[in-house]
Amino acid sequence: MRKQVTSDILMIRPANFRYNEETASNNYYQKVVEGLSVEDAQKNALREFDEFVEKLRMKKLNVKVIDDTPSPETPDAIFPNNWVSFHEDGTVCMYPMFAESRRKERRKDIIDQLATEYEIKEVVDYTSYEDLQKYLEGTGSMVLDRANLVVYAAISVRTNRDILDLFCKKYGYQPVIFRANQTVNGERVPIYHTNVMMCLAEQFVVICLDTIDDENERKQVTEMFEKSGKDIIVISEEQLNFFAGNMLQVCNTDGQYYTIMSSTAFHSLTKDQLEIIEKYGAVIHSSLDTIEACGGGSARCMMAEIFLPPKRN
Repeated sequence: MRKQVTSDILMIRPANFRYNEETASNNYYQKVVEGLSVEDAQKNALREFDEFVEKLRMKKLNVKVIDDTPSPETPDAIFPNNWVSFHEDGTVCMYPMFAESRRKERRKDIIDQLATEYEIKEVVDYTSYEDLQKYLEGTGSMVLDRANLVVYAAISVRTNRDILDLFCKKYGYQPVIFRANQTVNGERVPIYHTNVMMCLAEQFVVICLDTIDDENERKQVTEMFEKSGKDIIVISEEQLNFFAGNMLQVCNTDGQYYTIMSSTAFHSLTKDQLEIIEKYGAVIHSSLDTIEACGGGSARCMMAEIFLPPKRN
């Protein structure tokens, strides 16, 4: 049976975290924090990262932390799930990235390091599509229902249908395609990553349905959730702006389930929403204020799940 959740997670400890003007062109969650120097942004992000990792490890999650390199400068390296994904069949998939500054995050040495502990049979590389200005940013662009082989994807400049089709053909996924928008300064603009507006767990899904403006597309998405037996937790666009869609369900080495999110997301949820989530496992939340404000990403973006089979001794 295919696994939806894992206890093994890759995280990249930042070396040059800061507000990235290039990615901010279509990531409307990024903010310029007044009075926050570049040095303080890095210092705060490092503290938030280390506290987050400590909380995860205390719950017996197998967190693989790899340090970002000082050079080349990669301000968004803290979000590895956009350039790489790891699969049960022993493959590693590398993705084409919209921002040129983010392409430097891809590191063969990270894959080589993981290969000492996990079986890696093949590296699937879609990065050449950057030359055609076509992008697919990993599990930011795609929310994977691994157990049922369904991929949910909101099409945007960072999520190209052609490459998505290649991924689906390679891994046997059925695509559920839609467009997701949010209101920014009174206008509806595309959401840059699918995993900002939805989180799919083994037993439930958290989603901001208000972002899917097309009624038929909204119906298609909800019907697929119902078909796969998910509890549907609907969040508002206001909660979306507090990163309430950017969560990840995991299962620790003892088989206990947890849902991971930022403290900002946690405090935005209603009592009823939390009760449904906690029915399927406890919540782990941690303060990621600087990372969310400057980076425009939250807890889920910081974790690349490792589903690779472990090497046998």
